[in-house]
Parts: sequence; C-alpha cells; structure tokens
Amino acid sequence: MNAEDFSSPVFVRRSIYMVQEIANLADAIDFLNDWPEDQQDLIHLAALRACLDACDGQKPLSAARHAFLDFAKHSEILEDPMSAMKWIAACKKARA
Repeated sequence: MNAEDFSSPVFVRRSIYMVQEIANLADAIDFLNDWPEDQQDLIHLAALRACLDACDGQKPLSAARHAFLDFAKHSEILEDPMSAMKWIAACKKARA
C-alpha cells in the first residue's frame, strides 16, 4: 500500500453513467482540480487545501480523505461503495 493511499476508496459520480474510484491523494487532487470552476465553493477549496496539505505532510492523510468525503457529500456526487463495486464488477464482466 502506498503511503498516500486512503484507508478505503471514495466512490464519486463523475457523470450520469460514470463512477470514479478515488483511492489516494493524487486521485483526489486531480478530481478537485478538474472540478468546474463555476461550481467551486468554500467546501471545494477546503478539500483541495486539505489534500495539498496532506501531500506536503502538514496534515494527516485521514484529514484529507475526510475533507474529500465532505466535499463529495456536499456536491451530491458520493456513491455508496457497495453499489459502486457491484457496478464496476458488472462493467468488467460485460467487457470479458
């Protein structure tokens, strides 16, 4: 396990038909940096700052994960992990 991996991934809805797994700081920072500018607010900024601070060793990784989780809940993009895992497994099965 990488030192920047979250204790458990966070699943977010990227679009109507796409769920993304956020497994580590790099994933979270990329996702937050790609967030539409017109939808960025204080919670988005706090989550990004927490992730960047954790990357620099100024905050614990758990604080970054928690801030990202709060952002996902606030933005109404948080997906239930069990539902996301079933969806991902179904997609993999369809491709095989």
